[in-house]
Amino acid sequence: MPLYKYESYNRSGKIVSGTIDMSSLDMAKKTLQGQSLMPFRIEEFGSDKIEAFAFSFFEPQIDIKTKIIFTKQLAVLLKAGVPLLQALELLIEQFEKKFKRILINVKDGVKSGNSFASELGKYPKVFSNIYVQLVRAGEASGKLHLILEKLIDYMAREADTKQRIKKATNYPMFVLGFSALVVIVLIKVLVPRITDIFIKMSKTELPGPTLFLKNVSDFLNNNFFSISIIFTIIFLLFLYWKSTKNGKRSLDELFLKIPMISYFSKTKAVVQFCQTLGILLSAGVNLAESLDIVSNIVENSVLHDKLEIAKGNIIKEGKIAKYLKQTEIFPNIATYMIETGEQSGNLDNMLLTVGVDYDEELKNIIDGLVAKIGPITTIITGLIIGFIVISVFLPIASMGDLSGV
Repeated sequence: MPLYKYESYNRSGKIVSGTIDMSSLDMAKKTLQGQSLMPFRIEEFGSDKIEAFAFSFFEPQIDIKTKIIFTKQLAVLLKAGVPLLQALELLIEQFEKKFKRILINVKDGVKSGNSFASELGKYPKVFSNIYVQLVRAGEASGKLHLILEKLIDYMAREADTKQRIKKATNYPMFVLGFSALVVIVLIKVLVPRITDIFIKMSKTELPGPTLFLKNVSDFLNNNFFSISIIFTIIFLLFLYWKSTKNGKRSLDELFLKIPMISYFSKTKAVVQFCQTLGILLSAGVNLAESLDIVSNIVENSVLHDKLEIAKGNIIKEGKIAKYLKQTEIFPNIATYMIETGEQSGNLDNMLLTVGVDYDEELKNIIDGLVAKIGPITTIITGLIIGFIVISVFLPIASMGDLSGV
């Protein structure tokens, strides 16, 4: 989602500035006004797109364990009655350089009159949209410590999911990387030597597969520098395009056309929606405000738009399950459980239950992907390396035949 820079007047008439992560300019204005701010200047961060790209590329990364520890300690201090500013000052010295610098900036922003959430929102790669939105709700409701306590469990589950995804991709990435290295060595070193020896010792033509491989090898060796530059430029252009609104939308639409990725994206949206809405409602935030926040946390822009439509209908009629079902994101069993929660007056707990159940389903999807990707990667790389090896040894075999061996 776009990041917006803003300047506003607060209740005391002071000018405060910051950034806010929202789906649209109108939503950014509405959210700021809901925080008792009067914005007089709002623009997308990096109306100059290069600025936005550079910001996202060079922003420091903080591991999830550090963020969980920070959230846990902050919740304890706030619950004990320590004011937010003092709590931040106490916590700053507990962390290492990169995170410490971020916390100092956040503290200074809060001290100057900005909200805690808007200061966290300046670091979207450190504090996720969900984190920022929940903190914003906690500040508005006066129950920040309760929100943080529930956020700790959410973050722990998210960390487990990310760890599973990392494990799922580590093996295929290792196989692909190692295979690429082997292919480069074979094509740049072994293939030219074998073909040169064959041409010198034999008057016959190279076998078809070997000739094809020789042509590929010669092309890569003769144009390696140019090819490297072209691929680097293409990669950087792709990253830039991906950071634009149209690029993200196109990728989101593409992902939803791939069955396994579509199922994963929808299940993740169910988990994010249910867990976040459950946390907000249990903290006493009203349904309309909760839906405003929740509709902005789903990462896939296509699914986000569907939830935006559902949100408007839910606020009008108050029937959550009915309109969630119409999005075609939520499975029937999930909407049935949510409807049961509505009817029993236990909606917040039922949403949290659905979130936990589908978080387990998310883990099963990841495990299923591991089971499929591993063998497929091995087969593809085996075929490529096998073709190269056979192509290399065909001339050797034919030389043996010619010599009568």
